[in-house]
Amino acid sequence: MGRVMGIDWGERRIGIALSDESRTIASPHGVVVRTRSLSRDLEEICRMIRVNSVEQVVIGMPIRLNGSTGEAAQEVLGVADTLRAMIELPVETWDERLSTAEAERALIGGDVSRRKRKDLLDRVAAAIFLQAYLDRHRETLRQDPERREETGQGDGS
Repeated sequence: MGRVMGIDWGERRIGIALSDESRTIASPHGVVVRTRSLSRDLEEICRMIRVNSVEQVVIGMPIRLNGSTGEAAQEVLGVADTLRAMIELPVETWDERLSTAEAERALIGGDVSRRKRKDLLDRVAAAIFLQAYLDRHRETLRQDPERREETGQGDGS
C-alpha cells in the first residue's frame, strides 16, 4: 500500500507525520521551518516524500469550528494544488479542527516541558489528524468489500 504523509501547514512551521506502510499507524516525523519561498518549502516536502517512499499526501485543512473556511484554508487549498502539480501522487485535504489543541493536551499530559512541546506540537498535530484519516479510510474499506478489492486491500483469503 505504501506510506501516507500528513502535513500540518502552519504560518511558521510545517508539521510532518508519516504512516507505516500498512497505513495503520501515524507517527510524528519532523518539521519544516517555513521560509519566505513557497517553492523552497514545497521542494523540501517533495524531498521528504521521495526519501520516505510516500505514496499519498494528506494536508490538514484548517476549518473553523463553525464549519466555515477562511484565509488559512484558502492557502492550504492553493498549497495542495501546487503540490499536486509537483508530484504524481494523490494529494487530499482533511479536516484538522482541534488537532493542535489535542496535541497540546497530550503533550502536557505526558509531562513534556514547554520548550519541548513547542518543538513537538506541529508534528504531533499532523500525526493526530493523519491517524483520524487512516482510521476513517480503514473503516470505509471494511464496510465496502468491493472498494477493498479495488485497492488491493483484500482480507487475505
